[in-house]
Amino acid sequence: MTREPSVIGGCRSEQEYRAVAAATALPAWAVQQKGHGHAGTAMALAPLAHTLYQRVMRHSPRHPEWPGRDRFVLSAGHASLLQYVQLMFTGYGLEPADIAAARTFGSATPGHPEYGHTAGVEVTTGPLGQGVANAVGMAVGLRRERALFGTPHDPTVWAVAGDGCMQEGVASEAASLAATIGMDNLVLIWDDNRVTIDALTDEAFTEDVRARFAAYGWRNLEIEDATDLDSIEKTLREAKLRTGAPTLVSIKSTIGYPASSSFAGTPKAHAGAPGADELAGILAALGFPAGAGLETLVDDAALAFGRSAIARGEELVREWDAEMRSWGDSHPAEAAEWHTRRRGEQLIGADVLDGVAAASGDEATRVANGRVVNALAETGRFFGGSADVASSTSVAIPGERFSNDHPAGEFLRFGIREHAMQAVLNGIALIGLDRAYGSAYAVFTDYLRPALRLAALMELPTITIATHDSVAVGEDGPTHQPVEQLASLRAMPGVDVVRPADSAEVVACWRRMLGSTVPTALFLSRQPVRQLTAAVPDLDANVARGAYVLADDAHARLTLLATGSELQLVDAAAAQLRSVGVPVRIVSAPCLRWFDEQPDAYRDAVLGSVPVLAVEAGATQSWWKYADDVLGIDSFGVPGDGATVMATLGLTQEAVVQRAQRLLGLTLPT
Repeated sequence: MTREPSVIGGCRSEQEYRAVAAATALPAWAVQQKGHGHAGTAMALAPLAHTLYQRVMRHSPRHPEWPGRDRFVLSAGHASLLQYVQLMFTGYGLEPADIAAARTFGSATPGHPEYGHTAGVEVTTGPLGQGVANAVGMAVGLRRERALFGTPHDPTVWAVAGDGCMQEGVASEAASLAATIGMDNLVLIWDDNRVTIDALTDEAFTEDVRARFAAYGWRNLEIEDATDLDSIEKTLREAKLRTGAPTLVSIKSTIGYPASSSFAGTPKAHAGAPGADELAGILAALGFPAGAGLETLVDDAALAFGRSAIARGEELVREWDAEMRSWGDSHPAEAAEWHTRRRGEQLIGADVLDGVAAASGDEATRVANGRVVNALAETGRFFGGSADVASSTSVAIPGERFSNDHPAGEFLRFGIREHAMQAVLNGIALIGLDRAYGSAYAVFTDYLRPALRLAALMELPTITIATHDSVAVGEDGPTHQPVEQLASLRAMPGVDVVRPADSAEVVACWRRMLGSTVPTALFLSRQPVRQLTAAVPDLDANVARGAYVLADDAHARLTLLATGSELQLVDAAAAQLRSVGVPVRIVSAPCLRWFDEQPDAYRDAVLGSVPVLAVEAGATQSWWKYADDVLGIDSFGVPGDGATVMATLGLTQEAVVQRAQRLLGLTLPT
């Protein structure tokens, strides 16, 4: 191998140069073999990633879940080869063949990093900007861990973002929040390469990013030379220092380096194969033969150097184990609680809800939920907040807000940042020491939906509390009256959409939710509702099945199926129908996904063999698989008080009776 010192500087040995050169060449080689993929950023940032994994970051390849490790988040997830190459070199279980298999079906190296799929990948990234907000959540979770337990470790969260991440609103929301709460255990590395898919950034993105982050309250550092390991290391070590503010590290790279100027630094380098001639030039610039294959690129010397990270990681874990034993001896209660949470045991048992008071009369389900939230908060294992609506969504709890000055705070003020809130919750959930929750108005779940989708992909048990759950919110008008949100989130795989009908169902729903391993969107009413379910035998078990028979008749001619506040409508309509000789069954369905999990025999028994009329104050799409007819709302709302809006849009007792009459082909006496 012929070494060209000007290409990569700061290498301390020939073996290190070989490792960095291979890490630079591999993305171009792998993408060229397939004709698709993203090599440019992975090439340009190879010296940075090498320095992080080999010199700066605390990690242990043989212990990917080691609690004392730093966290690495690749927000620019399309550059997945950047991370995969380092995971391969440092010994996380990937081999050179896995790099060659990147982006293929069944490989350990999918097109974007996936949590739980590849050892060493901390979070699923790809939608740009999400990783920035996830990293903020991780920093919050780790800072809270240290504050609550006094653990001897203080990990740093490292995130790598590109120009695309910086243009996404979720990154800006999260960066603003991170500075406000002083997350100085967070380092965001911005790849300032001025290139996106379509063009150079000066056609769409000309702001001064450094000044923007300084205005947020971040500390700004600069890597002087993106190709020099010593320059990179010097800045990254400074970035780790705790100063009271998060740190932005800017690195001005050339995407596709060290390719020729017709490729490097251009949008062509973002995605797609460089071409045979360009690849030959890249290999030659790095000192490889023009036709080098995988065995030549990752030779024994390069791999041996990379795998030396294993021994360093083992030593870090040994030192940490000794520190933790000493800490445990002097803090036995804290250590016991810490170990309980770290073992992944259920954070909060359902018995916590035993003391939640029942409603004595009409009550909004958001109010009942507020009592639950306060009971859960008392455990110290329930952490989150709201998007500036805590008093309105009834999630306000006693205590102090979380900040760098008070990292053991009882709640976090997310500000008016629904999207970042959910993405931050995902990061907190990934740290795993708290049950993470957030709260917003139901109509604004549209703002947080992309992050909730990623929670579902990762199977993170976050809880999103969405109040003001129907057009009955009234006076704020159609912009604030949710219609399609329930159906929209029910269409998302892996999310439990839960809509309890009254206070008793609220508590029963939480008993199942506390044991869930997937995200939950909990929809709650603003308006008071009647108490209908408190006397149901085995209510907890019935609710846990997703739908159950609230009232039955052996001669029922119709099943009325409803969720949430509309259970009142069907209950009143059922009484009217019975009064004129039409027996009916009433079914409450707080969670359709839970219901879908039940055996066919149970579902058939609940719905019965008679026609089914579903009633919900929202879009009707969710219901046609269960019902013969649906009374819902497939238009936007209107201004007015809640009762008037509901009546105007056809959600009344009389409308239920008329629809039942039509479904059964009856003419009822007036």
